[in-house]
Amino acid sequence: MAIVVEHEKRRKEILEKALAVFMDEGFENATLQKIADRCGITRTILYHYFRNKKEIFNYSIKLLLLKADEGIQRIRADSSLNNVEKITCVMLDILRHLEENRQLLSVILDYLLHISKNNTDPESRVRRRTLKLRHILASMVIEGVKSGELAPVNIKTVDDFLYSFIEAAIFRLVVLKRETVGELRETVTLAVKQFAAARTNKP
Repeated sequence: MAIVVEHEKRRKEILEKALAVFMDEGFENATLQKIADRCGITRTILYHYFRNKKEIFNYSIKLLLLKADEGIQRIRADSSLNNVEKITCVMLDILRHLEENRQLLSVILDYLLHISKNNTDPESRVRRRTLKLRHILASMVIEGVKSGELAPVNIKTVDDFLYSFIEAAIFRLVVLKRETVGELRETVTLAVKQFAAARTNKP
């Protein structure tokens, strides 16, 4: 068991340095040799942890999504929150994860541009990675409508609306180089309240 833990710890250490290489070189120009050099190990040793740079990249995304999912499930299981509060907290938690992973987001954007230049559809890759998140957001909206806390709405439209905040946050953090998306937090909180208010304001 200790060997497995140590192996996973080493993978995460390599990942941190690999992301720095991706940032400096771009996904296309980053090589396993450059990553091995940055880690202070040989390429042969690096192969014990990752087969290629795409596996490193996929592993980093997997870790990000796992951390985000843990936070989401914790919020959804909190019986002290109503559905409106849960949606708000989940959205704010996602924005926090994005802020904490600005470096990885930059690498992901570089990768999407890379595959786009090679005539590969980046949208399908993004859709596949975000499908679970979008399903969770839609499920939470459905629960809010069923409980009467949210007004009857088009679920897909609200799901797209909430997801647009995530896309806006990524754009501001990566393209505009913002350190934080604090203003989006306020907007998200207000937007979700408006869905709830729409129910209570109906005659």
